[in-house]
Amino acid sequence: MKETDSNRMKELVAVLNHAAKIYYTQNTEVMSNFEYDRLYDELSELENRTGVTFANSPTVNVGFEAVDELPKERHELPMLSLAKTKDREELRDWLNGKEALLSWKLDGLTIVLTYVGGKLTKAVTRGNGEVGEVITNNAKVFRNIPLSIPYQGELVLRGEAVISYSEFERINSEIEEVDAKYKNPRNLCSGSVRQLNNEITADRNVNFYAFSLVKAEGAETGSLRTEQFAFLQEQGFDVVEHRLVDSNTILEEIEYFENRIQTYDVPSDGLVLLYNDISYGQSLGRTAKFPRDSIAFKWADELRETVLQEMEWSASRTGLINPVAIFKPVELEGTTVSRASVHNISIVRGLKLGLGDHITVYKANMIIPQIAENLTRSDTLEIPAVCPVCGQPTQIRQVNDVQSLYCNNPDCDAKKIKAFTLFVSRDALNVDGLSESTLEKFLARGFLHEFADLFKLDRYEQEITQMEGFGEKSYANLAESIERARDTTLPRVIYGLGIENVGVANAKLLCRQFSFSIDALREADVEELSAIDGIGGVIAGSIYDYFHDEERMAQLECLLREVRIADEKIEEEGFRTLSGMNFVITGSLEHYENRNALKDEIEAKGGKVTGSVTGKTTCLINNDTASQSSKNKKAKELGVRIISEEEFIREYLQEM
Repeated sequence: MKETDSNRMKELVAVLNHAAKIYYTQNTEVMSNFEYDRLYDELSELENRTGVTFANSPTVNVGFEAVDELPKERHELPMLSLAKTKDREELRDWLNGKEALLSWKLDGLTIVLTYVGGKLTKAVTRGNGEVGEVITNNAKVFRNIPLSIPYQGELVLRGEAVISYSEFERINSEIEEVDAKYKNPRNLCSGSVRQLNNEITADRNVNFYAFSLVKAEGAETGSLRTEQFAFLQEQGFDVVEHRLVDSNTILEEIEYFENRIQTYDVPSDGLVLLYNDISYGQSLGRTAKFPRDSIAFKWADELRETVLQEMEWSASRTGLINPVAIFKPVELEGTTVSRASVHNISIVRGLKLGLGDHITVYKANMIIPQIAENLTRSDTLEIPAVCPVCGQPTQIRQVNDVQSLYCNNPDCDAKKIKAFTLFVSRDALNVDGLSESTLEKFLARGFLHEFADLFKLDRYEQEITQMEGFGEKSYANLAESIERARDTTLPRVIYGLGIENVGVANAKLLCRQFSFSIDALREADVEELSAIDGIGGVIAGSIYDYFHDEERMAQLECLLREVRIADEKIEEEGFRTLSGMNFVITGSLEHYENRNALKDEIEAKGGKVTGSVTGKTTCLINNDTASQSSKNKKAKELGVRIISEEEFIREYLQEM
């Protein structure tokens, strides 16, 4: 073997393993899927040509070790990757005259479920293919996993946990700061499935689609995959959409999926072809990494060449500055695109970008615009030395092996605007009439410096009423909204402070943990915070650092003098009448302002509110008790009571 080939193979192995490790264990990207596939194919070609494969090559290694936060367990049967192709004719040849099932290759997290005696007893992630993480409690709050099934023997099956594009957009729309938004549904799903606190998982609306029956002792499941899928459907599982194909129909069916993916709400990065005859498929055996009874088809990405015109640098409240490529508009997958996130400095440098470079762009999974390749590779793009908003020096920081750009100026207007936007948002102080553009004007005029200043805007009444877009009525409405915001709760305040990594759910969790005492929370050390189920070391560090910053604490004291925090101390055990009960709320309400208000009351009484109906749900609260909604159907299927809001108040609250 030539030394140049050997060196290139070692280089590719190192680059690909590094990228995969970050992607699978840290939910972060250092290169696009397109670039990863290109380098992977180059490595495979070199291995085939030279006959040499290094022990740590990603072509033979199934995956990376699971992280340490969750218990690990070895799979009874190894979970292999699939050989792949982008050639449709190759799929037809692969059939070898046999029938096969063509189905989606869903882009989420593979899960193995075990049922014993008709009950879900275990759920384990794929992990590295040999060892996965036990996420049983989280799986029990997936939207569509049956907790009990008719079959009473031991049943083991595999499937994909996924979060839909619409749910992904919903969750991201509720996140104010750019850097906190999730990059894609797969990363969101991975983080949601592997939570230590399954209340967070329940709020994410994770779905599960079965794609393989591993074991069903004593059951008549047939000799064909189609029969196994039918058996799984009889047990209550949603099975991945599939079509039976042969060499005469496969190209037509691929076209069906290709058309359907344009509007399909479930993330998919290709198709899977699996022999229908189980015995025939098993007789083919397997390679070190791939089973021979199935193969993956990845879409040949529609590439368009264009010109990079600008790199937009978008600053956020945490100081992270995100690069967004602006290029000459092109048509991709039926829509016009002109922007693509480049995510971080590592990807910018890897692509060797420069303004005026000729680049190719595509839609990852036919949905999300990405830069595929830089044809020019001028490497002339200047990384901003100063923040695009405040003009103060920037800094490149290495976090989790990824380089990102930050503004270090604590008084940066971008940080202030985003921080105030979060502070007045619905889940925080909930101040109507203060859009980001209005806040920007107030900050520019010096009306706002810290959160407490929001409640002193009456000092600038005359100036505000004379501003464009404002008048006496607008000011009066704003003043009334601000006055209402004075009466608030501690979880809203904690979330509104914008502590890094502390969202709505964690803010509530912290307040309950410290009996709604802000003093107790401020005095907690990292060890005490880390011990809280669902917090962990990273979030604990963020909380500790925030409450040990003298300037922030001085500002917090000023804020606390301006607001009236409701007394939400954890009630004595005898008065926590909803303790141990689980509720699901759906539909519109009449007695409560919104579902969050009812949720807050239930939690204050020791109860728990989840997003999905399961066997542990005490009751489903829905004023339309006779509706045919999916939650109502699930409740009826599981024997869970469906009650109206009035019934809930009468039965669960008035007794207190």
